[in-house]
Amino acid sequence: MADDSRGGFAALDPCVHCGFCLPACPTYLATGDEADSPRGRILLMRALERGELRADDPALGQHLDACLGCRGCEGACPSGVGYGRGLESARERITATVGLPAAARFVLGIFARRRWWRPAVTMARWFRETGLARRFRGPTRTGFLFGMLDATTPDRPEPTPRPPRARSAPRGTVALFRGCVMDGLFDHVHEATRRTLIVNGYTVVEVEGQVCCGALHDHAGDRAAARALARRNVAAFLGQADWIVVNSAGCGALLKDLGHLLGSPEAEALGRSVRDVTELLAAAGPVTGGPVELEACYDPPCHLQHAQRVHREPLAVLDAIPGLRLRQLPGADRCCGSAGIYGALHPEMSRAVLDEKVAAIAAASPPPDVVLTGNPGCLMQIGAGLGAADLPIPVAHPVELLDRSYRAAGWYDPASPS
Repeated sequence: MADDSRGGFAALDPCVHCGFCLPACPTYLATGDEADSPRGRILLMRALERGELRADDPALGQHLDACLGCRGCEGACPSGVGYGRGLESARERITATVGLPAAARFVLGIFARRRWWRPAVTMARWFRETGLARRFRGPTRTGFLFGMLDATTPDRPEPTPRPPRARSAPRGTVALFRGCVMDGLFDHVHEATRRTLIVNGYTVVEVEGQVCCGALHDHAGDRAAARALARRNVAAFLGQADWIVVNSAGCGALLKDLGHLLGSPEAEALGRSVRDVTELLAAAGPVTGGPVELEACYDPPCHLQHAQRVHREPLAVLDAIPGLRLRQLPGADRCCGSAGIYGALHPEMSRAVLDEKVAAIAAASPPPDVVLTGNPGCLMQIGAGLGAADLPIPVAHPVELLDRSYRAAGWYDPASPS
């Protein structure tokens, strides 16, 4: 029986230091330093748990803080090591002792309060709409930040369609989780999510009182703030719908784990009802749309493929688009370097990890017309990387392309036959 008093550290026990995790770790591939590998970090975390290293040890903080938390090592591990659980406990212990870096404290403080992040994200959206973000994007650190904002620009090739009608049997109600960055900068993805779900037989409802999911806080070790946000979301969403639909992989991973985070029956029940949008669409079929003749590359977000273990469903959604020529490029299973606020705290390492992905996209033949991924941080990171490399390739969420396909099929035209 597992010792609950050890928290997430017990999940590290199966590690036999075989090294299968090394090729799956982006930071180890970038530095070649064993201490920046999952195997090396597990040794450090075990030493922290045993008291052989203090929580304020500079080297311990350096190597654990440099971890992206992508959990790619878990998929490569033959022993079933729960690396993510161990990292959560280690970071929580370190944060309780030394606190958060000033930059992290500032950013996380904003997203902990809706009255702060809402104006900040709204101003960012206004600036984006001036076109200046695209004009000033580039390879410098400041230019990269402009590129991230520009990558959130929606593609509006046509006027907003009429309200869609279901083209499938009724499948129940879903409550849309809006989040913070998604709600402020990716409302077009929310609208595409709503429309495609309605076409596939779901009734979409809005839920008042929801807040940021807390994933950014949880990853940084500020679990008290993450739990406070989680409790508010449980109170808002409980009993509102059959499922909670999420179109942000990072948010989805945290919300599915509410039972572990809060330890209450209500949180456990709510976590079981959380679904990525592609899971619900794949469960419905999904309805086939009209032709979209594009070359596309799909890059699965880490917290969708590694944390949620969702692999097949996004591909099933994209298979419902006639004419779409879809590929996954070498290294698609590896992190893009976004990892929440990681890019703000470790810009050099974040860019080093991203460079490999951008190089794979640049070398693709034929070149893609669009790169698809299902997480806001990944959309912004890859989009900024492509902009910095002067590659005019947009990045979009898979539901945006399905939404375009449904427009082409006429599913948003009330006169179209069912």
